[in-house]
Amino acid sequence: MKIAYLTTYDASDVNAWSGSANSILRILQENGFETAPVGNLRERKAFLLKLKKACYGILFQKYRIDREPSIVLDYAKQFEERLEAVRHDVVFSPGTIPLAFLKTQKPMAFWTDATFAGMINFYPQFTRLCAETIRNGNKMEQLALSKCRVAIYSSEWAAETAMRNYDVDPAKVKVVPFGANITCNRHLNDISTIVANKRFDVCKLLFLGVDWHRKGGSQALAVAECLARRGIETELHVAGCTPPANMPALVKRHGFISKKTEEGRKQLEQLMSDSHFLIVPSRAECYGVVFAEASSFGLPSLATNVGGIPTVVRDGKNGQTFPLDEKPDKYCDYIERYISLRQDYGELAFSSFNEYSTRLNWASAGRAVRDLIMNSCS
Repeated sequence: MKIAYLTTYDASDVNAWSGSANSILRILQENGFETAPVGNLRERKAFLLKLKKACYGILFQKYRIDREPSIVLDYAKQFEERLEAVRHDVVFSPGTIPLAFLKTQKPMAFWTDATFAGMINFYPQFTRLCAETIRNGNKMEQLALSKCRVAIYSSEWAAETAMRNYDVDPAKVKVVPFGANITCNRHLNDISTIVANKRFDVCKLLFLGVDWHRKGGSQALAVAECLARRGIETELHVAGCTPPANMPALVKRHGFISKKTEEGRKQLEQLMSDSHFLIVPSRAECYGVVFAEASSFGLPSLATNVGGIPTVVRDGKNGQTFPLDEKPDKYCDYIERYISLRQDYGELAFSSFNEYSTRLNWASAGRAVRDLIMNSCS
């Protein structure tokens, strides 16, 4: 079976969509599918739409060009022209936009992390949307759901928003968690070594994210300062973004780290290995691949129970989720328990790695998606 893999961007870019689009393409290939990537589209006729967006901005409303029918119809035309030259049995995409207006006789499927309705007033860029964008976005989402043979989501949260907001047969809505976008050849012995090499005289928290505000950087800082007030020497290592100025001395800045370079990959591996907890208390999160990546190092995660996070971080298994408005003290109680009981910490680290090994890796995800495609699109 040959799959036409549709993205508007370059799916080979490991930084696009946190690398997930590239990982999905790879696991389709590893699970026996011949693939034909079709992407890197041009956004044409957008000049007047940018003026329209500016006019909405004057009214303090947001107009999204990526939900403009003329743009998405043009994407569909570009896809259709290129698909004519590609032999394929199934059309597959890591998003719904490429499928919304696409005309094809081939079965279609997608695997993504959110619905348009689920994003409204959730992520900052989806707040104060104008009525036109909301209407267009919901129409496109409904079209993609109606056309596809199977709609795969990375979390229960995303799947529930699809069934709650759109007319869709629940039987074709499935959940398959994304894997970790990081190379992992580690085994239990490696996790034992990582845990044994950790120093427990200093509690090292790792905040890893490109958006300090949305990822909950201020909450992570509040937790670190709370631990310090309790007399626990603490370091908050910040990577992926630039925190605000005038941070206390316990904050250690590492800046943006690229997975494209060997140096960047080694730096991330060292941070994951040295830290005691990944702490990313996001205000909004569709999924959180970083939690799967942390689990691959046996690194427990501290997060909020918003969006798709509870699918990735299971309480007591690979960390703990907290209510969005939880006080820092509750995080500290959890951290202090495991920092003071090294055996309990080791068991949590092994459990975290088990979550990666059994659920949060691309090999397991690939097998599940392969079966769904074969059963629904053959």
